[in-house]
Amino acid sequence: MTINYTPRGVCSRNITIEVTDGIIDSVKFMGGCHGNTQGVAALVKGMKVTEAIEKLEGINCNGKGTSCPDQLAKALKQAL
Repeated sequence: MTINYTPRGVCSRNITIEVTDGIIDSVKFMGGCHGNTQGVAALVKGMKVTEAIEKLEGINCNGKGTSCPDQLAKALKQAL
């Protein structure tokens, strides 16, 4: 399953996620803090969707009320 998600309230403009049988195969962010988004993408690769959501949901960036990891959690909810 491929998820294309448009984040809100953060610097990244798009998140593309590949999920197979509830496991994250890959994550690609367009825009955002390149090093941070690459790090998050590498850390969740091979992780269960539910575990990633649990770990990332609610992370706040600079008082924005959301973050790129939080937006990734929102996108992953589409895979459930």
